[in-house]
Amino acid sequence: MKILAVGRNYVEHIEELNNERPDEPVIFTKPDTALLRDNAPFFYPEFSKDIHYEVELVLRISKEGKNIQEKFAHKYYQEIGIGVDFTARDLQQKAKEKGLPWALAKGFNGSAPISDFLPKEKFNDLNNINFSLTLNDEVRQQGNTSLMLFSFDYIISYISQFFTLKQGDMIFTGTPKGVGHVEIGNKLAAYIEDEKLLEFEVK
Repeated sequence: MKILAVGRNYVEHIEELNNERPDEPVIFTKPDTALLRDNAPFFYPEFSKDIHYEVELVLRISKEGKNIQEKFAHKYYQEIGIGVDFTARDLQQKAKEKGLPWALAKGFNGSAPISDFLPKEKFNDLNNINFSLTLNDEVRQQGNTSLMLFSFDYIISYISQFFTLKQGDMIFTGTPKGVGHVEIGNKLAAYIEDEKLLEFEVK
């Protein structure tokens, strides 16, 4: 399986990082070794001094497809989860300044904690899903899918023009405003609506 992720998909997050608003989704990848499951602890890596959390809704692809039309994209995922896209912001900034890829800043071991998945039928409106992240029980990020620049279906259609999507692939769909750094000893929890689906500690 592969992990695909969308950057700059919420306007206020784009503004808080002083990034340019994209005309098309900004896509990057993480290796499968980035996954952190079952509420396992996240171990702060030695190579960075500025790890940031970014909470995101995650789609799990349910069947293989490529060149998927947007109107059919809903048939290619049946489940939604939540995850954290950990980013070594200092490494990312250094790469950006040199015009280099972000692979090391985004794809390091354990950089993608992920929850169990919920059936999408659980949601009345996929374009109005609330999600949030707390740090030490304090709300730091709150998002709603109505605020996405690019919808779930558009993202799937767009990515499938370049990558064949396979069953089990995961797509991180972007983070809202409120990102910030974590420290050893922090406890993070992520919610879809009011349901806590992910909870882990930074060690």
